Amino acid sequence: MIKPIGDRIVIEPILQEDITSGGIILPESAKEMLEEGKVLATGAGVFRDGQRVAPEVKAGDKVLYSKHVGTPVKVSGKEVLVMHESDILVIIS
Repeated sequence: MIKPIGDRIVIEPILQEDITSGGIILPESAKEMLEEGKVLATGAGVFRDGQRVAPEVKAGDKVLYSKHVGTPVKVSGKEVLVMHESDILVIIS
């Protein structure tokens, strides 16, 4: 596994289904503009006013983020995203 630095977060995207439970095939344009993912690792946080501010998310959290953010990286054959914590919109409880 990789260890992010600063305020960077490693996310495993959760793929959205192309077919609903009722059997309807969804075109790409019908999918939401948000992506869901699972936090795999976080950096230690950023420094503000000489103090380290820890990230609000932690490994295992499910989160929503905008499409087209983050940098795709392949780790042990698995595609993950590395993004700044500020690119995460919400934590799903």
